Amino acid sequence: MIAPARTAGQDAGMERIDAHQHFWHPARGDYGWLPPDDPVLSRPYGPTDLAPLLQAAGIDRTVLVQAAPTVAETEYLLGIADATPWVAGVVGWVDLEGDLSDLHRLAPHPKLVGIRPMIQDIPDRDWMLRPDVRRGIEAVAEADLAFDALGFPIHIVNFLIILRATPELHCVLDHGLKPQIAAGSGGFDDWAAGMTRLAEQTDAAVKLSGLVTEAGPDWSVEDLRPYVDHLLKVFGPRRTMWGSDWPVVRLRCEYADWLTAAEALTSHLDDQDRARLFGGTAAEVYRLEETR
Repeated sequence: MIAPARTAGQDAGMERIDAHQHFWHPARGDYGWLPPDDPVLSRPYGPTDLAPLLQAAGIDRTVLVQAAPTVAETEYLLGIADATPWVAGVVGWVDLEGDLSDLHRLAPHPKLVGIRPMIQDIPDRDWMLRPDVRRGIEAVAEADLAFDALGFPIHIVNFLIILRATPELHCVLDHGLKPQIAAGSGGFDDWAAGMTRLAEQTDAAVKLSGLVTEAGPDWSVEDLRPYVDHLLKVFGPRRTMWGSDWPVVRLRCEYADWLTAAEALTSHLDDQDRARLFGGTAAEVYRLEETR
């Protein structure tokens, strides 16, 4: 494992935040996407697994993100957060199509900071445009929770429609909306143009996370550089946050390897901008100051 360098901002006492990590226990039975025999993913992951990695990397707090489309898993994650001081917030799941009672019930929890529907797994590309779903998304905004947008480049147009219609929504575009890096440069221009529109026409933030998973097994820093450079160009560090996507990132590399790559890809930024990217943006967008 490559030992990560201390970033600017950490030495100055700035808090470092991993804005996207997961815990799960396959025996819960609600992780439909989880392959039953994957040697990396198909095992329990919890705080005792991640804590030494955070300590070695100099990460102070994390945002714990849902991995199952059930309220039961959201409650499970909130329980972990209540018992784990360094889990600063939870991005959970609720049914946005129904009566929204679970959203109203869970919204007051001090560590619930956002909601994430698993849009990438929904066959209907236009699901988010349905009137009932749009009411659910508006309710997320009314609850002053963040909305994590989990999707692919094919969803960019619809995300733009939703965000322009709901400007009060605090939206975070997960994993840079998953550009298809392994496929080569063929889809780069369309993805880049769509991300530029989202950056210029909305107030959304973006996560610098999940990129190695979209790259091939033999990925390199240079494979990722055009994508990272574009996100930083159009969103800027004040609207960009780093996340590990651990343990999914382990499909390609270990925690410290991705952090080291991200630090290399952002080494040209000044101290203030790097402090934002590796902590400040997440703290602001997810209102983590209020969850301490």
